[in-house]
Amino acid sequence: MSMSRLSKPKNRKTLRNTLITLAVIGAGALSYAGYLLHKADTALKQMSQPIESAVSKPSDSASNSASDSKLLKPMSFLLAGVDSRDGSGGSMNTDVLMMVSLNPERRSATIVSIPRDFELKPKAFGISNQKANYYYAYYNNQDKITSLTKTREFFGSMFDVPLDYMAVIDFDGFREVVDELGGLDINVDMDMRYVDNWDGTNINLKKGLQRLDGKNTLDFLRYRKSNRGTEESSDIARNERQQLVLDKLLNKMTSLGGITQWGGILDIAGRNVKTDIPAETLRKFILSFQKLKPDHIEFIHIDGRWDSPYIVPKEEDLTAAIAALRTQLGLPAESSASGSTVTGSTYSVLRTKFGIDPAPKKPPVKSSSESNTGGSGTSGTNGSVGKTGGSSGSGATGGTNRLNTTSGSGSAGEDSFTRSR
Repeated sequence: MSMSRLSKPKNRKTLRNTLITLAVIGAGALSYAGYLLHKADTALKQMSQPIESAVSKPSDSASNSASDSKLLKPMSFLLAGVDSRDGSGGSMNTDVLMMVSLNPERRSATIVSIPRDFELKPKAFGISNQKANYYYAYYNNQDKITSLTKTREFFGSMFDVPLDYMAVIDFDGFREVVDELGGLDINVDMDMRYVDNWDGTNINLKKGLQRLDGKNTLDFLRYRKSNRGTEESSDIARNERQQLVLDKLLNKMTSLGGITQWGGILDIAGRNVKTDIPAETLRKFILSFQKLKPDHIEFIHIDGRWDSPYIVPKEEDLTAAIAALRTQLGLPAESSASGSTVTGSTYSVLRTKFGIDPAPKKPPVKSSSESNTGGSGTSGTNGSVGKTGGSSGSGATGGTNRLNTTSGSGSAGEDSFTRSR
């Protein structure tokens, strides 16, 4: 008997075993997918918050046919983290604020962290100037049912980014998710020590690479002040740590080991997440998210300067972040409302919203007697405008768009209005 005749039955047997193995794996995958969908349905019912019919519906960027199994159009949402621990005071202030744009077709996302200490000046809303972390609590205290919608509409208007939805996660839920995944390997950038007996905070981390459980990961995220001799951090640095942890978390969740924990993660989400995303859209989001690779996520933080008790953003960072979010949604990088002209000088409306600098002011009209007094104080294009009494009031050396109201030399400029960089 030839070897070729002997090999045929063996090859057929190998092929049959391979097909059986693939069938078993496929059946197991389908079974697990069904299990996850069941878990997801249960979690979605817990997470989705009822929305009054009077509340405005999401923007067109999030609309998808109910018959579609996955998201077809880009969507955006505001993500907030709140602390409801015993002793925290129940303020509902948001220690974590992120704007997210997701594009399923590109399988990419942009996430922008908003420093909690950003000063917002929402004159159009009739609300006082406050830090960014104030406004969800403000709307939540007014009406819990409409708080998510009103908060996302507020931030969408302030940042000129249409936000379709909002999701709020309790920090206890975040801690549980990290524990469910077995912890995260994080290189702690500095020694961190802070104790607050009133709310139970006890942060005690050493610098270096280590595996952090849920509690310590949350401490790493939140650390800013120190009262035990370690170096203090900043709101900007904390935002960078938040993005680092989110990147680690997404990598862990999309790994083979992480996917097997999704059932438990969905249970945790159901208990600790509240959102105005409709259950059907959220289901599509979960299905689309499985194909979103962590390296296709762009993390952006907005730098700024400290002007106690607020952070004033750098205009170039702010406009770049907004452009990235809008571009991900398939929108023009700059909205028609982002710029205007005042007294002949172009400036960004964002400067007014975030206190970057005041709008340029029109120089005072000078009388003929005033213009003939004090030397050459009126000379110089875009220079300082000198007033009376200067012996050497040359305005030619003044900076662009400066208005010097002091007597004497127009080159001083110490009291001029200048844009902070």
